[in-house]
Amino acid sequence: MSETKSDGELLRAIAADGDRRAFEELYRRYAPWLTARMRGRCADAGVVDDVVQETFLAVWRGSARYRDEGDVAGWLWRIGSRRLIDALRGDGARGRLRQALARLRHRDEASAEERVLAGMEHGDLAGALVRLSPELRAVLQATVIDGLTTREAAVLLGIPPGTVKTRALRARKQLREALA
Repeated sequence: MSETKSDGELLRAIAADGDRRAFEELYRRYAPWLTARMRGRCADAGVVDDVVQETFLAVWRGSARYRDEGDVAGWLWRIGSRRLIDALRGDGARGRLRQALARLRHRDEASAEERVLAGMEHGDLAGALVRLSPELRAVLQATVIDGLTTREAAVLLGIPPGTVKTRALRARKQLREALA
């Protein structure tokens, strides 16, 4: 019976030996999760699939190095979110238009993260978040939850960096007022 290796052990085996089995196990553990998260940000399944593949390719080739600090899922998300931004940048205005249309088509469907945020039981935070406009929630999600910079969030959301800053400020103000 084989013992289950930790994520760190798998990544060390991949980096040191190019261990294909370790890579396959890491992929099985995280590819479905990363794909689901990416689909919450990008409605184009083809782009999402490419980004997930590029993320794991960076791990395999060693261009993305894990430092045994923090959560592997978070580390993979950072790699993937940056790859997604790069993919969306390359698509230009046509990609932003496709994204906007996809958001309009699916605007009534809450993402998994939105459902989790709405179900939080920390005071009335859930209610305060639900009362924010979708635009303000999207900025908070990109900058606070996903940890993107203002510039990265701007590219991901298809809005100018100044708008990201303004919306983040408004969202924080509204949350403070709602929770006071």
